[in-house]
Amino acid sequence: MTTPLYKTLNTGYHMPQMGLGVYLMAPGQETYEAVRTALHLGYRHIDTAHAYQNEASVGQAIADSGLNREEIFITTKLWPTEYGEQESQTAIDKMLNRLQTDYIDLLLLHQSIGDYIGAYKGMEAAVKTGKVRSIGLSNFEDERLDEVLTKADIKPAALQVEAHPYFPQDDLAAHIAPYGTVLESWYPLGHGDPALLNEAVVLKIAERLNKTPAQVILRWHLQKGYIVFPKTTNPVHMAENFNIFDITLTAEDMAAIATLNSGKRYFTMSMADREKNFMAYVPAD
Repeated sequence: MTTPLYKTLNTGYHMPQMGLGVYLMAPGQETYEAVRTALHLGYRHIDTAHAYQNEASVGQAIADSGLNREEIFITTKLWPTEYGEQESQTAIDKMLNRLQTDYIDLLLLHQSIGDYIGAYKGMEAAVKTGKVRSIGLSNFEDERLDEVLTKADIKPAALQVEAHPYFPQDDLAAHIAPYGTVLESWYPLGHGDPALLNEAVVLKIAERLNKTPAQVILRWHLQKGYIVFPKTTNPVHMAENFNIFDITLTAEDMAAIATLNSGKRYFTMSMADREKNFMAYVPAD
């Protein structure tokens, strides 16, 4: 296992390309143990969110890890019910308390609904006071993305969206590149779809490199320049996911995987349903 890869953000900070996602991990022991295990294996990037309700467990695991805070990159996200210029600043203070830290490495707006412009201005204010180092967006892909890009004084450092070989987001990555914004992948393994993991082109590459199909796909993300944070609580899978820094996919490999692009998404909720359902959910503090 060789040295993990990093991306330099448009803020000058360095973000590990491979991280652990804690979406749908139960708060308490499950999240705590997963984060402790990941840090022990060499992970240095944890991706959480207020909506996940496990920030406190992430923070405790980091505090108990024995690692210097500067070694660990924490990403978290504001929920739409916290949006608004003043509201978001209050929410950030609560986040810092839950995470047991005095700064957040990367803070994202979780969904493109509600007063996202006000919330973005609040995040910009938090950057100026040192509470947040870099800011960005999650699930912004339409004209709302362009609205933020136009109005932002501090351009987004990262944009987190669904991305995998069936839906590689090449156009979106090219669209944000002039701003120095990097793309982050959620559902990087196609929501664990066996069809993707058993695609012939992936299996052929995996056999040649003596790696698993999941490892090949995760390496594909890294070579596209994406940030990736697969979620698992299984220590064996966690170690396998991280063991991808000793291989390189060839240009032919990347081209073969590119043929899998079918435009298939796994998350298809309409914007109207997002506004209805997400604004009704208020995460506990």
